[in-house]
Amino acid sequence: MTTIKGPGIFLAQFLGDAAPFNNLRSICLWAESLGFKAVQLPTWDARCIDLQKAAESKTYADEIKGIVNECGLEISELSTHLQGQLVAVNPVYDKLFDGFAPASVHGNSKARTEWAVQQLKWAAKASQHLGLNAHATFSGALLWPMMYPWPQRPAGLVETGFTELANRWLPILNVFDENGIDLCYEIHPGEDLHDGVSYELFLEKVKNHTRACLLYDPSHFVLQCLDYLSYIDIYHERIKMFHVKDAEFNPTGRQGVYGGYQGWIDRAGRFRSLGDGQVDFKSIFSKLTQYDYKGWAVMEWECCLKHPEDGAKEGAEFIQKNIIRVTEKAFDDFAGAKTDENFNRSVLGLQ
Repeated sequence: MTTIKGPGIFLAQFLGDAAPFNNLRSICLWAESLGFKAVQLPTWDARCIDLQKAAESKTYADEIKGIVNECGLEISELSTHLQGQLVAVNPVYDKLFDGFAPASVHGNSKARTEWAVQQLKWAAKASQHLGLNAHATFSGALLWPMMYPWPQRPAGLVETGFTELANRWLPILNVFDENGIDLCYEIHPGEDLHDGVSYELFLEKVKNHTRACLLYDPSHFVLQCLDYLSYIDIYHERIKMFHVKDAEFNPTGRQGVYGGYQGWIDRAGRFRSLGDGQVDFKSIFSKLTQYDYKGWAVMEWECCLKHPEDGAKEGAEFIQKNIIRVTEKAFDDFAGAKTDENFNRSVLGLQ
């Protein structure tokens, strides 16, 4: 077994225009002061990294890594959540998702997809240059508007959607494989990969590609009423990343999973700062440790109530308390004996 690495922090929700959140060095010093040991970098934010430059220049990648290391931290992974979303977009969401891409491709879905695919390929090379082994992203969604089976879906629609999704991702997965990086899909409502069944549909279409892995985030499963502990039992071999994020689900006589179009603060299901929600993290850390998860425990902060800086401070402490330092010997070693094959055979009456 391996002791889970951490705590790490995903910087996406903390970057801003005011110090210390406005450049990589200062935000890393802030994170280190709270007790974090690693940062996960959003590649769409130039305050963190120039993704193309990191892919094309090992020297530049070393400079980025050096800045982080000088602050007493490591880079846990890179993230292309926004770019991954744009690999596959149903036309109903075109205008909403244009904001994730540069203005030069707005209103041009084909060009936007090509831009996103290139971003992912750069992310693979940049990750290699940084000495990483896993990468976070979203799958995008062609089928999500048809998630509920009403109106009735035409026969074969889901098959067609997942075939196309796989065709778009297979070349990207191959580039990640060439660079020795696991591509970890965050299973998330709004994506075609939003639960275990949809992930399996995709996995079949990409021929069980070894790099088509998972970012485990239990908060999204609480909001779907999915058994997030059994999920680890089923998919632990594919789980290569871990977002430590809390959530709560409190259904009423007026709303449930779908939320009645309410904003986050008024929804039955909502994200909370670590320790304020309902996720059983003790069991999660135990299961991941049991299955020899070798990656980072990275806090992703999202909460409609608590101040982010308080959430970060509490989050570092929360993760550290939940990390299990694995034992190097069996608890009952004191009662054991040295291996002796002849003795074992005699105990079993075999000689």
